[in-house]
Amino acid sequence: MIRKMSRKHLLAGLAAAGVLGVGIAAPTVALADDKSPSPSASTSTDQGKDRQQQRADRQQEFAEALAKELGVSTDKVTAALEKLREQHQGDRPQRPSTEDRQAMLKERLDQAVKDGKLTQEQADAVLKAAEAGVFPGPGGRGHHGGWTGTTDK
Repeated sequence: MIRKMSRKHLLAGLAAAGVLGVGIAAPTVALADDKSPSPSASTSTDQGKDRQQQRADRQQEFAEALAKELGVSTDKVTAALEKLREQHQGDRPQRPSTEDRQAMLKERLDQAVKDGKLTQEQADAVLKAAEAGVFPGPGGRGHHGGWTGTTDK
């Protein structure tokens, strides 16, 4: 049985489709029109220095507040915190160097090509992207974690 759609329902459906279309198209157009320059390497270096300075400032504020709360000098608190930081860093395993990480990646990519999971062109493209710093990692943009040191899943 064919049901006739009322004019009211038809118009409501078209209006909803139009709103949905604009909702999808507007962000796409906005992204396409974005003329802002992409951050350069010097900009990311400057941002890294700014972050380091902000971290040092926060640590200094923390040491001053802790010293005031404990009734001791800021120098004594700063020295104690530095001693604990050095001990903590000594307990952590050493991270592989950039060269070691790239060598491990190359080995994994070579194995994936050998296993037929990737073509050589795909492996070369991934390696080139890694060398260009496209992927986040220690010292790179977007780093949210550490090197696990494991290569199997």
